[in-house]
Amino acid sequence: MKLLTGVAIPDYPFRLDHRTRLLMMGSCFTENVGRVLERYLFHIRVNPFGVTYNPLSVARQLHALMHREEYSEADMLQHDGLWFSFDHYTRFSSPDRAEALRNINDSFKAAKQVLPEAGCLILSLGTAWVYRYRSTGDVVCNCHRIPASRFSRSRLSVKEITAALDPLISELLRRKEDLKILLTVSPVRHWKDGAHGNQLSKAALLLACEELAGRFGGKVFYFPSYEIVMDELRDYRFYADDMLHISPGAITYIWEKFSGSLVSTESAGIIRELEALLKMMEHRPVRTEGEADEAFARKRDEKRGELRSLYPWLAWENLSGK
Repeated sequence: MKLLTGVAIPDYPFRLDHRTRLLMMGSCFTENVGRVLERYLFHIRVNPFGVTYNPLSVARQLHALMHREEYSEADMLQHDGLWFSFDHYTRFSSPDRAEALRNINDSFKAAKQVLPEAGCLILSLGTAWVYRYRSTGDVVCNCHRIPASRFSRSRLSVKEITAALDPLISELLRRKEDLKILLTVSPVRHWKDGAHGNQLSKAALLLACEELAGRFGGKVFYFPSYEIVMDELRDYRFYADDMLHISPGAITYIWEKFSGSLVSTESAGIIRELEALLKMMEHRPVRTEGEADEAFARKRDEKRGELRSLYPWLAWENLSGK
């Protein structure tokens, strides 16, 4: 018996491996899949501006990475005791302006170094609805709890989305001809827009992705994360308690689809070898002393040393803190 309608995954003409430098930007999809890639020691930078939902903010961030040297105090605003930037998510906010700016620039400069070396740029779009700060007319990444009256709200057209991203993609491909760009649409529903408003928003994003992939054939591709959740996983057991975000099980399912179609055979084998080590690294013993615990620690360290010797090019720095 067939229990689901399968979504066809494109036959991509490239694969990602542990030598590929990756940059992921955009919605929750980047966090969900990016953190898995990070866990498996891929060289990746995930959301250097924080979670970003709308394509105009993603475009603004890409432009900054290509044309700015850093952020300055002039880019910082204050509301309710917190300093922030409208290009960034709330995790960069701080009561201390110098600290907020330092955190912004640390993340920004690290991503700025990755972009010229990246073999793949993954952009995940979440919503076509945007908020413009009335005093400047600029689209913001996040409203930072500023009163809604200070913003205007509108839904982007397909033309507006493609007009924002097209010149940036063109410039990126001129700078690095072998760069691959992967677009995807977040399956998380933005329910504040209403059921119909959410569908219209997602439709605009999907059509824009289709348009861009067509314009840049062989360079820009689409991964159907939205379709996988809507069609293969159309059951509320694959959602979190808010019934809007997807569950850990759904994230695992999407990762399996993603890795099965985009991760190289060599790296898939490395992932399998890493899994045993990672489970040992994430194990938290009841006690931290005794012969059994010491033996476990020795075995873990031996495993790590063995794999590090076999695969020295992995992003072993990702294990710091574990």
